Amino acid sequence: MAGGNERSMKALKEVWRRAENSLCADCGKPDPDWASSTLGVFICLSCSGIHRNIPSISKVKSLKMDHWDDAQVQFLAKHGNAVTKATYEAHIPIYYYQPTYNDCQVLREQWIRAKYERKEFTEPGKQFPYSDGVKEGILWKRGRDNGQFLPRKFLLSEREGCLKYFTKQDAKEPKINVKIDVINATFQPVKIGNPNGLQLTYLKDNKTRNIFVYHESGKEVVDWFNAIRSVQFHYLKVAFPIASDNEIKNRLTRNFLKEGYMEKTGPKQREAFKKRWFTLDHRRLMYFKDPLDAFAKGEVFVGSRENGYSVQKGLPSGTQGNFSWHYGLTIVTPDREYLFTCETETDQLDWIAAFTSVINQAMTPQEYASKCLHAVSF
Repeated sequence: MAGGNERSMKALKEVWRRAENSLCADCGKPDPDWASSTLGVFICLSCSGIHRNIPSISKVKSLKMDHWDDAQVQFLAKHGNAVTKATYEAHIPIYYYQPTYNDCQVLREQWIRAKYERKEFTEPGKQFPYSDGVKEGILWKRGRDNGQFLPRKFLLSEREGCLKYFTKQDAKEPKINVKIDVINATFQPVKIGNPNGLQLTYLKDNKTRNIFVYHESGKEVVDWFNAIRSVQFHYLKVAFPIASDNEIKNRLTRNFLKEGYMEKTGPKQREAFKKRWFTLDHRRLMYFKDPLDAFAKGEVFVGSRENGYSVQKGLPSGTQGNFSWHYGLTIVTPDREYLFTCETETDQLDWIAAFTSVINQAMTPQEYASKCLHAVSF
């Protein structure tokens, strides 16, 4: 018996060591140490928890702590991540967002359920709830002034190239009509306080407006997210006919590079530093009094190093403004210096790394145009 166990463990380790199985099959996290004995995929601990919620589809076991018999090991050897992905990820629409281990629970759960439970990507030409070019339904939207979440009707239309929402179900005119090419969508469960919380941002008069929504159904809110990406993709295909599909895919919805609290001072650099919520959305650095504010209190454009932008650790000597946090950083632009302080050294280094990643990228022609229009009230 002991010899049989040793043989099974040796065979299991050989399959486990294959290059194709070195990343989680669902989120890409390195060194997965769980596997599904019914699907034949190697997965991380976090994704294994999602698999446990669909026991009719997937039975998961620890590769380190659980016993694997010969038949189960042979099943893993026959399948593995590459073979299983070839079946369950055969026909993913290019605009569909495939989450990573850094993404929130609802995105990862609906990705796993879409693959294995609903088998959405196993056949070509399948119609999805997010691929029709139009989507209409109710989302719970946070009120700009009172902070209450109330049901609002939203309408997404590829033909009209816009997203609308209505304050009443039978309203003929929308409260807001937003062009699809200026919308971004990013999941914000912690900030919104709901596991299915979605932040919609768009540009109005070259300033950013935030809308915070959620839906009770994780599937429904992820369908809305991918419907926005689908409509954007087809809109941009027409607008940029010579661009490749991958180039267009990279212009769809994006996560913010960094968010969090810092202290800031005014342009004279003698005022007291005030705690504010900051969002770095590629080259837009915005600050808010509250993370759920609809409008930014100020924005600044973060350009490239070759255009005179840099980030420096610490504050200039002689800085006079009073501050309670002592880990400073300075953004240098051709016009002025922007001074910030962070609560911890880790926050300071994370912000510096985020700014550096932006500043080291060359600016596109569109970003040059955006800089010329950009408001610099800070």
